[in-house]
Amino acid sequence: MELIKPDFGLIFWMTLAFLILLFILSKFAFPAIRKALRQREKEITEALERAERTKEEMKKLQADNEQILKEARDQREQILSEARKRRDEIIDESKTKASEEAKRIIDSAKESIENEKNAAIVEIKNEIATISIKVAEKILEKNLNTDAAQMEYIDKVIKELEGK
Repeated sequence: MELIKPDFGLIFWMTLAFLILLFILSKFAFPAIRKALRQREKEITEALERAERTKEEMKKLQADNEQILKEARDQREQILSEARKRRDEIIDESKTKASEEAKRIIDSAKESIENEKNAAIVEIKNEIATISIKVAEKILEKNLNTDAAQMEYIDKVIKELEGK
């Protein structure tokens, strides 16, 4: 029952022991504990600051990545646009060249046809002239086979020439 109803001596010695223990702890343990707590607090603060910096860096990197992606998309669109434009230019150029070549071939064919036509006309004229001369020779041979017929024809030609 002494513990339930402590007397003055027990309270005195317990208080003294507690104060001694408190003194020893405050002299040796508490500074080390405080130092460890400060160190731990400092480490936690630094870790939080590093985490915040890392978070900011991640946001910055993400923004940079988005910017790079946007630039890459823009560059891709520009390249595709230039490729389409170049393709259209090549197609137009090919159409123009093909049209010019077709026109040149048509003009060449027309010129060739015209030359062949003229050559055929000249040949036909020459052939007609040759045939006409042969016909005239045959007619003149038949009509002018006598001296009197020849003289009569010469007189007629002279009169026609004098009349003109």
